Amino acid sequence: MNTHRKRKTRPSLANYKKPQSTVNPANEFLWGLIGLLLTIFTTFLPASITNLPWNWSHDGVLPESLGVTYQIGAVLLTGCMGGKNAGALAQIAYVILGLTWLPVFAHGGDWEYLKEPSFGYILGFIPGAWVCGLMAFRTRAKMETLAFSAICGLLVIHLCGLVYLIALSFLSPSQTLSPTSLPSFIVNYSLLPIPGQLVIICVIVAIAYFLRLILFY
Repeated sequence: MNTHRKRKTRPSLANYKKPQSTVNPANEFLWGLIGLLLTIFTTFLPASITNLPWNWSHDGVLPESLGVTYQIGAVLLTGCMGGKNAGALAQIAYVILGLTWLPVFAHGGDWEYLKEPSFGYILGFIPGAWVCGLMAFRTRAKMETLAFSAICGLLVIHLCGLVYLIALSFLSPSQTLSPTSLPSFIVNYSLLPIPGQLVIICVIVAIAYFLRLILFY
């Protein structure tokens, strides 16, 4: 009599999905509120680092400006900690407050701010925080995943800012911003700030990683 052993079927790797970490609605609301407050506060907080450690004995510990504020860190930290919904909602609230009520932008507020060259980057906070939050919660917290998420969010912010700059220079040129002066604005608003913003990303990734370990998500 022939006997046939039943073969155990193993799940295909193609059907395997990595477990995703999620944020409950209460935490989303909390981080959305925290993100809004951090974005407002850090708008006016210049970012700096210390001089190189091997110079401390000779020069002492001296602050060196990064040429940017901590605002971009607040935007991306909200996404890394609260997820896509918290990140986007915090920035939507920030934009609405700045356009209709409070002077929370770097140069004030109200609807006239739509003509500011930097407003495209502020609008970019919304999709940038959303993308960062989406990618940051695809898996459990890892330094490399959070870093990649924050960099993707930063790239989205700059892409939105560049598109707005180009559109503003052609559709509503002014004495300062026009097609001829556009390259200098791109350098000042996108190229020069990136090194300082990458340093800030290193800091907020470390903060987000350890906070998520402590909070178990």
